[in-house]
Order: sequence, then C-alpha cells, then structure tokens
Amino acid sequence: MENIDVLVVDDEAIIREGLRRILEKEGYHVETSASGQIALERLQDENYGLVITDLKMPGMSGMEVLKAIKVLQPEVPVIIITGFSTVDTAVEAMKNGAFDYIAKPFTPDQITEKVRKALEQRAVLLENIFLKKELGEHHGFDIFVGESKEMQKVYRRIIQVAPTDSTVLITGESGTGKELVARAVHNNSHRRDNPFVAVDCTSLAENLLESELFGHIKGSFTGAIQTKTGLFKVADGGTLFLDEISNISLTTQAKLLRVLQEREITPIGGTQPIPIDIRLVAATNKNLRTLVSQGTFREDLFFRLNIIPIDLPPLRERKGDLHLLIGHFLATFSEEMGRDIRGLAPDALALLEDYAFPGNVRELENIIERAVVLAEGDLIQKEDLELRVATDSQAGVGGYVPQNVEELKETKRQIRERAVEPIEKAFVLQALKRNNWNITRAAEETGMLRPNFQALLKKLRISVRNQMTN
Repeated sequence: MENIDVLVVDDEAIIREGLRRILEKEGYHVETSASGQIALERLQDENYGLVITDLKMPGMSGMEVLKAIKVLQPEVPVIIITGFSTVDTAVEAMKNGAFDYIAKPFTPDQITEKVRKALEQRAVLLENIFLKKELGEHHGFDIFVGESKEMQKVYRRIIQVAPTDSTVLITGESGTGKELVARAVHNNSHRRDNPFVAVDCTSLAENLLESELFGHIKGSFTGAIQTKTGLFKVADGGTLFLDEISNISLTTQAKLLRVLQEREITPIGGTQPIPIDIRLVAATNKNLRTLVSQGTFREDLFFRLNIIPIDLPPLRERKGDLHLLIGHFLATFSEEMGRDIRGLAPDALALLEDYAFPGNVRELENIIERAVVLAEGDLIQKEDLELRVATDSQAGVGGYVPQNVEELKETKRQIRERAVEPIEKAFVLQALKRNNWNITRAAEETGMLRPNFQALLKKLRISVRNQMTN
C-alpha cells in the first residue's frame, strides 16, 4: 500500500500512542503532536494524507485546528475524536469540514475503517484538484504581477484563506508587498464591501497606538478632549491590518491578545466592553520566533497570529518575474507621464538582472519611475537607472552599494545571512542524519526547542521528506 503520512493530535499521550500502534500495524506512517499549535507548525512545513485530532485540548482546540487545516491543506481529510460525544459538536465539526467524528472509547476496527473511508475520499478530491490545475494556472492575481512558482504559492494561499475569517500573518522583507497581500485577502473575502483599515505600528508612540486601536473616553487622559472611536471599531465588519506588528510593546500585545480571544474592546478610560466583528491581518519584516525567544514578543500572541502564515519571497528569489514587473512598471509610468518609452537598452536590462534589489519590488518600482523621467529617448539607458554599482573591493550584495542607513542595515543583514547559511545547513543536516531524520530527537540533541528547529529548517528551505528520499 501507499505509505500515507498520518498526523495524530491529542494532548493525552495514551491516545496518541494507541493510535500510532493501531495505524502503523496497518502500514501507515504516523507522526504525533501533543498540541494544536505544534500540529499547525508541522502542517505549514509538511504534507499529510490524513489528520486525526482530539476536539477538547488546552490552548488551541481541535475545532480551531480543523478550521486552519481547511485553509492550509484543504484536500486533507480530518477525523475528530472526543470523549464529549454530542450531536451538536458532531454537526459543528462536519459543518467546518471534518470528514467524520468518532467518540472515545473506540476499537481498532472502528478507527481503521474511518481512516480507510477518509483516504478514499481524499483520492477523489486530489483527482479533482489535479484536473482544475490542468485547466489553468494563475499568471498574476488581484493587483499582483508575477507568475513564478514562488508567487503561485502566495496566490494559492490568498485564495484559500480569503473566504474564511482566520487570522493571517504576512511575513517578508520590506518592499515585498505585504499590504498588497492584506488587501487581496480582504478584496476576495465576504468582507470586501466593508472597511479595510491599515495601521502602521511603527508610526505612533505606545500611548497613541493604544488610543488609535481601542479608542478613548473624553477626559480619560490629558489631551483627550473628546471621545474617540478606536480603529478596531472603525473596521467593524471588515478587515484590520496591523503592519509591522513586531514593534508594539508587551503591554499592547497583552491587550491585543485579549481582543483576539474575547472579540471585544474596552476604550481607554471606559468600563463597558464593546463587541467587534473584524478579520485581523498582521505583517512583519522580522522573525517573530526569534523575538519570542528573546522575550520581546509574547508566545501566546504569536500562536494566535500565526494561524495562517503567508511568506512573501524577496525579489532576488523570484527573478523569473523581473521582466514582467519591469514591463508592468514601464507601461504604468509611461502612461502616467505621457512618455513613449519602448523598453530598456540591453546593458540597462543586464544591469537590473544582476542587481540584488535589497528594497525588493518597491525599489524596482522607484528605479523604473525615475528612469522613465530621466530617459531622453524612447529607450531607457543604463545611466538612466542611476544604480550605484560597487567595484570588486566595495561590493555588497549583488554589486549594490547602499545609499542610506536603512539600506545599509538591510544589506549587512543579507550578507550575514548568506555567510552563516552554509554552516547552518550543515548543522541541521548532520543533526538529522545522526537521529535518523527525526526532527524531535534532532532538536533535543542540539539543545533547541522543536518549533525553533523547524523554523530553521523552513528558513533554509530543507524538506526532511525530500532529504530522506534523496
């Protein structure tokens, strides 16, 4: 039989191990997880043929796991198990996409029969998905330009998550288009006719940010000359986008966590909570896992935000889209400025192809806009790009010389990452080999937490399954 990967999620070790033994006897490859949060991290990195999850678990419930799976891997069937067998919970689980429902205690025959039927359904679903993909792929999406494999993955994730109300965390370097993703999620959701409210968390001091988000009552502090409605309430029925969420204080993080849990806000100086109905989308250009380990970002808030992650690739990793983006910006700015620009001279195009774009798509957009203004003929020349290319002794990333302190910081970060990447890869691969490719044991042996070890694998784009196959 095909070696199907099954993920079992239950906070009770006896249930996890019992299911492992039953299913491994049937020839399935079984992985287990003691919590919903850890299960979701695995589902973000690995593909499974089936998930079996308990309904009642501390932290993230089985119902929350189910809803997230239907976005992350919608074709994967989910079986819910619980000791709380009621008609209501069974109906709710089925409404949210569960394949089936089984009550504790159960016999080995009952569970193997449920699994067999679930995998039969999965085979049909995968066939339908394959046919849909054969009919046509996305060559751009919403207001995005690009047809690279990396961007196709982003488009699919937006399409999957948009119809839901799940919280979304968008990660990526500055200039990759995180707000565009947030708007695309909103524009393709049932909330599209309601407000999209964007907040830059770096632009306001802590006390002002809390007032902006939650509102305040007249006289609640010096300068509060009138009652102010918070942006959580302004966005009611729509989407609230918190950009650069890593910059908010621990105090504000605690209040934000409570809002996400309770779905209500209390204005500064107020006593009565106000219910809200919003979809939260957050974005950051920093590694929140690192900030969690440093104690500057709450782990419980991170888990609440990281339900559905969308990681935007830097432009240097999607160079296949470069010509499409150049053509798009060239047409846009030529029309705006009334210029008849036919294209780029060969040496100008070659310069862009070799450039690292530390500022990503935003930087490319600025470069083309400037070049359209400066071009004296109908072709953009190399000098019109005004790129400062370093000599060999000066070279930074891709021959780029930073022009301001922010670009210098970003370039130094990229150089550091590239310098340490080979030793990081050797470190994790050797640890995995010593532990027979078991991530949990490799993490324990190296003294790392499993989620941090997995994050390092993801950053280095190492697939344990592919490595084992090779």
